[in-house]
Amino acid sequence: MKLLRLISAVLLGLSLFACSDSSGPSITTTASSGPADKSASPVAAKPRVGLVMKTLTNPFFVEMEKGARRAESELGIELLVKTAAQETSIEQQILLVNDLTAAKVDAIVIAPGDSQRLIPALKKAADAGIKIVNIDNRLDAQAVKQAGLAPVPFVSVDNHAGAYKAARFLVQDVSAPTQAAIIEGIRSADNARQRMEGARRGLLENKAVTVVASETANWKIDEAYEVSKAIFAKHPQVKIVFAANDMMALGVLKYLQDSKREGVKLAGYDALAEALAEVKAGRLTATVDQQAAEQGFQGVALALKLARGEAVPPETVIDTRLVTAAAQP
Repeated sequence: MKLLRLISAVLLGLSLFACSDSSGPSITTTASSGPADKSASPVAAKPRVGLVMKTLTNPFFVEMEKGARRAESELGIELLVKTAAQETSIEQQILLVNDLTAAKVDAIVIAPGDSQRLIPALKKAADAGIKIVNIDNRLDAQAVKQAGLAPVPFVSVDNHAGAYKAARFLVQDVSAPTQAAIIEGIRSADNARQRMEGARRGLLENKAVTVVASETANWKIDEAYEVSKAIFAKHPQVKIVFAANDMMALGVLKYLQDSKREGVKLAGYDALAEALAEVKAGRLTATVDQQAAEQGFQGVALALKLARGEAVPPETVIDTRLVTAAAQP
């Protein structure tokens, strides 16, 4: 009997060894070191805010990110910055919003490249309980309503007023009949439309001025160069140009320099460092400072308030400042 019991024990041990040598998942357990310390409080997770911008190839959005990073540091959040390749990369922006929705962030702050096409993705995010803040370029209010999306808080400047101030400055001393041109941004963007309309109003308040061309260069320096080339080929007497952002203004300026055209007054919009240098040198007549960093900071600050269940204003307007050779920042 003792021999039989010994054989049975050996066979059982071999059987258990064979079972443990399997290809299935293994589970490792550790002995408990005792009851948990109930006095230790868990560390609260930081609220996560996604920032979706058009691009980082434009220094304006680099400044906007700096403001958002300052908010991250001062307000104690985790900031996830997402940027598209170009300001015209709308489909990429949509994918970025979808990625942040899947990541279940607490809020999304977006500077949309298009005022309508981003709305369905933002509606999906809102339906998932994510708070939305709109900065820089306003979402189309009618499209927001039709999509069933609640009104979205907006942080930006009065683009119409800023462009109007710059255009008025361009024509303030004009008395003889003078031709002018406008270089527009992306036409489906609300801020581009506001700047075009503001500039047109400012230019045409001087009865001696005629706007002979208004063309889009999609916010891009290289496109502005080519658009300027076409405008001056058709209207060689143009003496005043308003460009709806500084990148396009720099493209126009490059064309003027390459073609050796003189006596053309040119204004931009954004107060980029390169544009400020051109204003100081006298080659750019004016630009508009719309405080990009402050827009980024305020957008993130509002997003945090919304995530905490606090009320925020429907619109936050940042001041614009006209920058000229006589009025430097």
